[in-house]
Amino acid sequence: MTGLRACPFCREMFEANEAQTCPACGLRLEALTKLPPSYEALHEDPDEPIPPDMQPLPWAYAGRGRGLLLALAALGLAAFFAPWVHETAPELRDLSGFGLARRLGWMWAPAVAFFVMIPLVLTRRSIHRMRGARVAVAFLAAVALTAVAMRLLFAPASTLLRPVRFTWGYGLYATGAIALIALITAAVFGGKRDDLPTEQPRRRGEVLH
Repeated sequence: MTGLRACPFCREMFEANEAQTCPACGLRLEALTKLPPSYEALHEDPDEPIPPDMQPLPWAYAGRGRGLLLALAALGLAAFFAPWVHETAPELRDLSGFGLARRLGWMWAPAVAFFVMIPLVLTRRSIHRMRGARVAVAFLAAVALTAVAMRLLFAPASTLLRPVRFTWGYGLYATGAIALIALITAAVFGGKRDDLPTEQPRRRGEVLH
């Protein structure tokens, strides 16, 4: 087949040394491998349509948890710069998540998790890819939630020589709440596939393969 030449119009085939032009059409023969599929071939073997769950959606699509996760990630970054600690001893000061992270390296975890979540969710433009990113998004939300829980559980201890008095700020609680909502939303990110136009609805108890 690689040595055959064909007419671009009628697709009659010739050996490489048999002719240079088509005797019926008068067109110059081309290598068969360089010609696009004929009209008949396209109708006999048409391209498979893209499944509805793999079709790309607009960049601004906000359904199926995509818009909510992007909003939560942005709010999580904003909450990172809100007051997390109101300290009255040994110093009188307010510390945000950013201020704590400058003193404790692991406190950068919520900011990094929410920052990475934005491009991760934004680039998922099909239902198939959204569903495939559920574990990754849930992991990032769990990282932020774990960092907040660790900060609440392991508070600085007060001693006789160095008394420590403080209260937690709204930024810490807001970060925890945002991370928890993001974790729940990640479990349903992308929604179901059986509510698409070309999908048959599942019966109760039926497993989707």
